[in-house]
Amino acid sequence: MPVQQLKEFLDEAGVEYMCLSHPPAYTAQELAHHVKIAGDRVVKTVIIELDGKMAMLVMPATWRIRWDRLSRILDTDFIDLADEQEFKDRFPDCEVGAMPPFGNLFGMTVYCAEALTEQPELAFAAGSHSESVHMKTADFINLVQPMVLNQGFNKPGAQKPAWLVKGRRRPEEADKQRVSGMVGY
Repeated sequence: MPVQQLKEFLDEAGVEYMCLSHPPAYTAQELAHHVKIAGDRVVKTVIIELDGKMAMLVMPATWRIRWDRLSRILDTDFIDLADEQEFKDRFPDCEVGAMPPFGNLFGMTVYCAEALTEQPELAFAAGSHSESVHMKTADFINLVQPMVLNQGFNKPGAQKPAWLVKGRRRPEEADKQRVSGMVGY
């Protein structure tokens, strides 16, 4: 049974959804494996600290956060992964790491990767590592009203920036090296 608060919210909204029980899934990609759907249709829920406030970031299970780009698009200097100990009380009926992507139910702004909005249906943890909810993406977007972001993420197979390739330095680091090598001249 999904978190009661989520179930009541979905029932009151009158949207169709399906609950599935499955072996415990501790990552969104494990969830995709257990329910046998593409990782692009499974929501990865990440709690971030954004300028001192907790917020929720949702993206496809197979994607990664690009912190530099996310910081730029959200126009902030301070963005970080939130500490589980600091946010677990906001999700009283949820297992840590199995929070549903309905930040609006928990007093959080929700930022959503645009790629999720392009999927016909989504699956996500329902407050438990062994239960998930599957629903139409349009219903999710309508109920959550997230801020949709088209930057700040890396999709699978994306080319790494040149400075991440083994043996190379970031451009800023190379500049620091040159400048520090000039000290005393």
